[in-house]
Amino acid sequence: MNPIIRPMLVFFLVLTLVTGVAYPLIVTGAAQVLFPAQAAGSLILRDGKPVGSVLIGQNFSDPGHFWGRPSATSPMPYNATASSGSNQGPLNPAFTDAVKGRVDALRAADPGNAAPVPVDLVTASASGLDPQISVAAARYQTARVAKARKLSLGKVQALVDRQVEPPLLGLLGEPRVNVLQLNLALDATQ
Repeated sequence: MNPIIRPMLVFFLVLTLVTGVAYPLIVTGAAQVLFPAQAAGSLILRDGKPVGSVLIGQNFSDPGHFWGRPSATSPMPYNATASSGSNQGPLNPAFTDAVKGRVDALRAADPGNAAPVPVDLVTASASGLDPQISVAAARYQTARVAKARKLSLGKVQALVDRQVEPPLLGLLGEPRVNVLQLNLALDATQ
């Protein structure tokens, strides 16, 4: 055997064990100890069963629930294995038609609502998986949800206000509302 091949093979095996086995086990173990909820997928549990993740949006379409941002993933909305945007720019006619269709659908679902439609209710994000909407997008939907659920508008608005998440560290991002958590809280009020 060539004198160079043996040290190369030993070096290869040692690096494989260190970087391919030991390091991932140490990092995974540390994450599970220090951040158990996040390491488990930030799952939301109801009656001991997972109903979703805080990190991935879900498709709600009935008028009695709040709706999230449109999802550009395929073959179904909010497909976590196919995270992607539509790659359509604002000058693309297909994008303009899609946004117009979404605005029309929101207007049809709540014909009495004359407020401007928040942009995050009609445009998909780059990932297509956003679990949050803006506070304005949640408030835009309160009348429709209250009517569909036969709840007072004030009660639904108060529920939205309780679900508002502040900017990260008080500085990064905008206040937002997690749609799944909001809908679960809404379901719990019935």
